[in-house]
Amino acid sequence: NMPRPIIIDCDPGLDDAIALAMALRSPELDVKAITTSAGNQTPEKTLHNALGLLTLMRREDIPVAAGAGGPLMRELVIADYVHGKTGMGNTHLPTPTLKPDPRGAIELIADLLRASPQPITLVVTGPMTNIALLLAQHAELKSRIERIVFMGGGMNAGNTTPVAEFNIFVDPEAAEMVLKSGVPLTMAGLNVTHQALVLPQDIERIRQIANPVAQAVAEMLDFYLPLYLSHPRGLPGAAMHDPCTIAWLLAPQLFTGVERWVGVETKGEYTAGMTVVDYFQQTGNAANVEVLTGINREGFIDLLAERVARY
Repeated sequence: NMPRPIIIDCDPGLDDAIALAMALRSPELDVKAITTSAGNQTPEKTLHNALGLLTLMRREDIPVAAGAGGPLMRELVIADYVHGKTGMGNTHLPTPTLKPDPRGAIELIADLLRASPQPITLVVTGPMTNIALLLAQHAELKSRIERIVFMGGGMNAGNTTPVAEFNIFVDPEAAEMVLKSGVPLTMAGLNVTHQALVLPQDIERIRQIANPVAQAVAEMLDFYLPLYLSHPRGLPGAAMHDPCTIAWLLAPQLFTGVERWVGVETKGEYTAGMTVVDYFQQTGNAANVEVLTGINREGFIDLLAERVARY
């Protein structure tokens, strides 16, 4: 089997970092590039973290490029209260040994789509600004995108507001452009990522793996877990939002999902950034998204631990 070519557009971020750790030791995936967005932290910090993570994971062969400095039409909101002042919790990454690609995210993705003999899957784990700009500026390359697998939104679920998930809330206009694009889409939203829980005993399992990446992942999870345990939502573990995208590509059999129409609210007074999932097909709109609805948690944890053990 040929590995699936992917580009990861991310805003690292603790869970983005764990998603990268899974992807970069998976021969099923050919990671062509990492591009960065502003989200979990400022654009400077997410870029710096991506470079440091590739240095830690010894994948300096992968080009990294910075994307848009903020949302299409709104002021940037960051999640420093979740990911800490560097975006990496208490984890210190090595000094990056690689430099960002001067083309920037949108042109780098466009060049890779043009040059690839087969369509490329885009994995988006932050706000969708870069992908919306790509689709607007390079509409002719749309058919070169195999699929967009994104972490964002949720079915009747929010984490930044009562109804909006963070990635979509940061740039609702970009998300709506992507959802209307006609490109095949898979959504890992809060309704499934809040089932992808790392429990305290799972962190101990990862801590037993004797390599620097596993140790860094365990340290990230130590920072991340208390935020969930103390949350009014009352989850017993840390939600592995972004890793669900990589897990779905590697082991789709771990998930259940439904094909539904999804739109993003961009004008709402109380509902900006809400993903409206037409679960009961009440709008008459054709399905545009494969919405993931369930995950085999134990299988997911096994996959995470097994990939992190490969460093």
